[in-house]
Amino acid sequence: MKVVINGNAMELPDTVNLVSLLLEHFNLEEKVVIIEQNQQIIDKNLHAETILSDGDRIEIVHFVGGG
Repeated sequence: MKVVINGNAMELPDTVNLVSLLLEHFNLEEKVVIIEQNQQIIDKNLHAETILSDGDRIEIVHFVGGG
């Protein structure tokens, strides 16, 4: 499946068809992240239910601590 993630076109395996699986694919499942799919923020409780589709535009924002 072809998607755009943080402005970069990517080809994902067909098995990566949910937001939760996308986070696992990029080893981000343990991180605090905000996911936006086609300009809509996806609630964390819906990550396991939210289906990814060919052509989706995904933004992944994660927080970095510092001072």
